[in-house]
Amino acid sequence: MSVSPRPPLTRETARAKVQAAEDAWNSRDPDRVALAYPEDSEWHNRTEFFRGRKAIRNFLRGKWEQERDYGLMKELWVFTRNRIFIRFEYEWHDAQGQWFRPPSNEHWEFNDEGLMRRRDMSANDVPIAESERRLR
Repeated sequence: MSVSPRPPLTRETARAKVQAAEDAWNSRDPDRVALAYPEDSEWHNRTEFFRGRKAIRNFLRGKWEQERDYGLMKELWVFTRNRIFIRFEYEWHDAQGQWFRPPSNEHWEFNDEGLMRRRDMSANDVPIAESERRLR
């Protein structure tokens, strides 16, 4: 595994972090995703707040059990020395076959080693018809 770019971020390293996150999340592998976060990482995901890699792994396992055929696109909007703001969309369906596309945003803050010490996410699940899917 390559070393994550460390602050201060540049446009190139910020884009690399966003792409690496997109690739990891699309793998749907909680262990792979969790490696981007230090042991004391703080998460805010919709109405949930939790801390640490173990909690991140548990959250992701549950997420991907419910959100089937998950696909994600992340887009860099703004970055500073150690923070990135992204817009993203993902699509998934539930056990009954209803598709959703949550338009979302995230704020990321990195520690000196380049790991994400804080992740704040906001999203709303919007039901869509399968024919409206954009991410395949």
